[in-house]
Amino acid sequence: MPSRFELPDPKPGDGDVVAVGADLEPGTLLQAYRKGLFPMRLPDGHLGWWSPVDRAILPLRGLHISRSLRQSTRRFQVSVDADFEGVIRGCADSRRRDPWITEEFVEAYLQLHRLGWAHSVEVWDNDGRLVGGLYGVAIGGLFAGESMFHDVRDASKVALVHLVVVMSQGGGRLLDVQWQTPHLQTLGAMVIGRLAYLEKLDEALRGPDVFAASHESDSM
Repeated sequence: MPSRFELPDPKPGDGDVVAVGADLEPGTLLQAYRKGLFPMRLPDGHLGWWSPVDRAILPLRGLHISRSLRQSTRRFQVSVDADFEGVIRGCADSRRRDPWITEEFVEAYLQLHRLGWAHSVEVWDNDGRLVGGLYGVAIGGLFAGESMFHDVRDASKVALVHLVVVMSQGGGRLLDVQWQTPHLQTLGAMVIGRLAYLEKLDEALRGPDVFAASHESDSM
């Protein structure tokens, strides 16, 4: 269903927050991602639509896998879309520093997942316990990463490695990580800025459905 709201396109003079208001309905969220925006609450509680000036991505061919991380990939089992709710609730854990994923966000992205737009990568230990993962929104060749978590060392990194494999095999073109962090930088993430991101986004949206190939292989 189309959104009741028309979100603005980011302009050169805009700061990180491009708009305030609207809702978290699927049509609004999909419109936002297609325009290079994503939602987060502002300190005053209002819903903000963000397009960071210093936008960061993880180049699919630029992933850095250390020797220890390579060893960690062999210690876990990894799946795609097997427990989306478990992953987003792991990311929303109130024990995390500055939790921003409220129940409102959980329900909004669960709805997107049921509609086939939001996806998760799960990491399991040998006892079948969910110990890490990530989730985000996929449109064409774009994967807009929203959050990741780990209860065991390297579990979130292993999820990211698997995501890069899925995207590479499925013809993915753009892995958006929103902002650069020291954690992501060690994996090869880089700041390209908003203008370059929007140029890459336009091309990525015309790409193939990355997760279609992943689910076909899972069902074989």
